[in-house]
Amino acid sequence: MFPVECGGVSLGGGALVLIAGPCVIESESHAVDLALAVKEIAARAGTPYIFKASYDKANRTSARSFRGPGIAEGLRTLARVRDAAGVPILTDIHEPAQAAPAAEVADVLQIPAFLSRQTDLLIAAAKTGRTINIKKGQFLAPLDMRHAIEKVTSSGNRRVFVTERGFSFGYNNLVVDMRAFPILRSLGYPVVYDVTHSLQLPGGGDGVTAGQAEFIEPLASAGVAAGVDGVFLEVHERPEQAKSDAQNALRLDLLPALLDRLVRIHEVVHSKESRGFHLQVEDVGKGRS
Repeated sequence: MFPVECGGVSLGGGALVLIAGPCVIESESHAVDLALAVKEIAARAGTPYIFKASYDKANRTSARSFRGPGIAEGLRTLARVRDAAGVPILTDIHEPAQAAPAAEVADVLQIPAFLSRQTDLLIAAAKTGRTINIKKGQFLAPLDMRHAIEKVTSSGNRRVFVTERGFSFGYNNLVVDMRAFPILRSLGYPVVYDVTHSLQLPGGGDGVTAGQAEFIEPLASAGVAAGVDGVFLEVHERPEQAKSDAQNALRLDLLPALLDRLVRIHEVVHSKESRGFHLQVEDVGKGRS
């Protein structure tokens, strides 16, 4: 696996990368203030940081839900965040026509999970030359992502990584299979774990997406222990007031302790890897590690 450059941040280069921000842009001042706060926390933990936020949440549960400021105002806000905080920007696109304008501002173009098989969208994103983050669909097996990756790389862009965000498990529920992380990494590209979206209960609320933020720490810890290259977190200073995904966002004041924990786990994992440690399938259940 080779590292992928994301606006000056190397994903897969050894350090655990943090991708974090509000689910959706709520206002320019809120986005800038949150980016600056998370940047400071990440710096104290020694963690490279990429800011993420959506200018439009096109797949909200209800037509009454807040979608965001739209592409024109949203990209203006993201440009302001980039300039004020000095951090790389990640945002998602939903239609091929959005790829080029978003690429003028964002360092990473994200393909939403529900759109991870949309060939025209993947190719349009790839042709911008920006780094592409493909979220694995809730309906796809890990190895299925090789086809999505190939759509990007066949367009001449090898700057791609994959994000796991859970698999549909019955109605209104997601489950994360920890086997997915080494399987995805075997495809040769960096892997990120979207912790907070994997704790959604899709459609489980009354016209909104419910969630289980209380499980962020154990699942994030397990994902980092499984060897991911980065973690993706929706963060908000007052999640109960967030305009999108309020029930699965991490409260900002909880981020420092969580990030310190994840960095320590990551260091242990990579220390073992540097000594040639590999858990063999036949060792499972035999008390060896």
